This record gives sequence, structure tokens and C-alpha cells, in this order.
Amino acid sequence: MTEHVQISTENQIGCITLDRPKALNSLSLEMIRAITAALLAWRADAGIRAVLIRSSSEKAFCAGGDIRFFYDVGTATPRGGSALLEDFFTEEYALNHLIHAYPKPYIALMDGVVMGGGMGVAQAGPGSRLRIVTERTKMAMPEVNIGLFPDVGGGYFLSHCAGQLGTYLGVSGEIIAAADALHAGLADVFVPSAQLPALTALLRSGHELDVRAVVRDFAACLSSPIAPEASMLATHRAAIDRHFAADSVPAIVASLAQDDSPFARKTLAVMQKRSPLMMCVTLEQIRRSAALDVADCLRMERSMVRHCFEHGEVIEGVRALVVDKDNAPQWNPATLAEVTPELVNGFFAPAWPPHAHPLRTLA
Repeated sequence: MTEHVQISTENQIGCITLDRPKALNSLSLEMIRAITAALLAWRADAGIRAVLIRSSSEKAFCAGGDIRFFYDVGTATPRGGSALLEDFFTEEYALNHLIHAYPKPYIALMDGVVMGGGMGVAQAGPGSRLRIVTERTKMAMPEVNIGLFPDVGGGYFLSHCAGQLGTYLGVSGEIIAAADALHAGLADVFVPSAQLPALTALLRSGHELDVRAVVRDFAACLSSPIAPEASMLATHRAAIDRHFAADSVPAIVASLAQDDSPFARKTLAVMQKRSPLMMCVTLEQIRRSAALDVADCLRMERSMVRHCFEHGEVIEGVRALVVDKDNAPQWNPATLAEVTPELVNGFFAPAWPPHAHPLRTLA
């Protein structure tokens, strides 16, 4: 346990509570290690039948990794080669894999902001997961906004979204709400935030064999389900599938430019603010990830993130967004026209020989 992660057990439920509210529960290396230690301890413990991960704050489940830490450590060492930075991503991605393969029900209360690294600790494997959203959920993989790509297994879970929804979310970095998360297959159940204490109490009060069934039954009995028409993604699904099926980001932009709808105009305006290079890298990542399992996706992303810090795009993005807060990143290259296939492919080059890859033991 650390200052920012509370670990407890009650009635065979292991509970992980993220408790760094001033930073919207942004993950530090210490938090990653605390979560990992708890999950490893509970994995073979017959006295623990399920895991619940939640936040102590109404504002955020987890806003991602500690990007200010990325900047401070990344700029302190030439070409981003800090051992702390290396440890952060290696251990975070190993945690993502542990969660995906977890053998016990894994319930994530995604109340409030859930972005980036927060998605990584919520998107467990289909055999164990139950992902709960509320009316306060604000979900995104917004990494292209800071010169990064949707990591923490993002390539895997975005590539498994229906149609081109994952491509849209990864390349645009847009924020979605609860109904959108359900439509995209990034959440399983909607529960109003006011009902979360009752749900948590129910889970921790008995010894039901199937806690996921308990949650689903609880949600089904509520009087305020989300209507399908509340989903922006559902409303614009045909346009998203049409535009984002293109084989390059310039082609996506050209397709959007021919569509005079408010949705297309808004999407174009958003993409004009993102890193041209990382939008192209993200599209390639999602396309490649569709043919990979989780372990191989994470290994690929681990090499990619090393190349990102060596290139420096993420350092500039965090500077503009978090450090200087001028919201005027000097992207390199500055335009989509300057992004070459060679530049993009460089992010997928092996950063280590297979026998030395820091995630080589993932299976």
C-alpha cells in the first residue's frame, strides 16, 4: 500500500481504491507497484473471490499516467533514457497484462474521468471483467493530444471495438460519455453514481458465487437506464465507419473534408490540433494490433513508447499542455503532408532484440 492506493479486503472482495484526488488519480510508479502487489497476492488466494477497483473521488477514476513525471524525467536525461521512465512503462504494461489475464472477476467502477492509464487498469480480459460507467463518466484515449499514442494495451482494446469506432477514438482522441462507452464495447453496465454506494455495499456484504451477475441484476433493477439514442457514437456510427475506414490519416481528413455535417467539421477541427505524426502512428498501431494478442500488443507498445521519448514529440506535447500551458505545441513534423512512411515505420522498429525485451516473459 502507498499513500495514494488503499488496499482492503472484506467478505472475500479485494478492494483497490485510487486515492490521489488532486492529480485525478494519475498513476505514479509507486501506485502501479502497489496495485500489482495486491493483485499478485490475491490471484492465488482462495479467500478472495473478486477484485473491485474504484476511486476515492467523484471527479475521476483515473486520468492516466503522471505526465508531468514523464516530462520531468524525460527532460532530465538525454533522449528520454531515464531508468525511472523505463521502469514506469515496463511495470505499467506488465500490470495491464496481469489485469487482462486475471483469473478472478475484476470489477472497475469507472466513475468520472477515465483516460489513458486509467483505461489500462479498467479494460480487463473478457473472461474476468465487469466495467461499470455512470453519468459522470468521461472516457478517452487522448494521447495524440500530447504527442503520444494510445498505449496501455490501447491498440488491443481499440482494435476490438465495433467497426471503426476504435480508430476514431484513437486517432481523434475524443472524449466520450457512458452511452458511447457501452456502444463501443468499452463498458458493460451503467449504474447511476448515486447508486454506487449501495452496489459496493451489496458486493461486500455477501458471498455470491458470481459477483458479475449480482452487478448486472442490480443494474437491471434500476429505473434510469441509458437510452441507446443517448450515444453520440451510435448517432454518427455510419459516418465514423465510412471516414475512418480510409487507409491513411490524410485520406481520413480528405474524406471528412468532403462531408459538410457538423460532426465532420468538429472532428476535422479536433484533428487539426493533434500531433500529425502521432495520429499516423496511432492508425498504424491500431491496424497492426488487430492481428495481435494482448502480450504482443504490449510488447509492441513498449518499443513504441521508447521511440516516442527518443523522438521528443511527447515531451513537446506535455510542455504545451501541462508545463507552460500555452496550448501551442510545436509538432515535428508540423503537418500531415510532412509525415512520411519511414517516420511512421520507425516507431515500430524493435527497440531491443527479442531476448532482451523488458516484456519478453508475457504470455
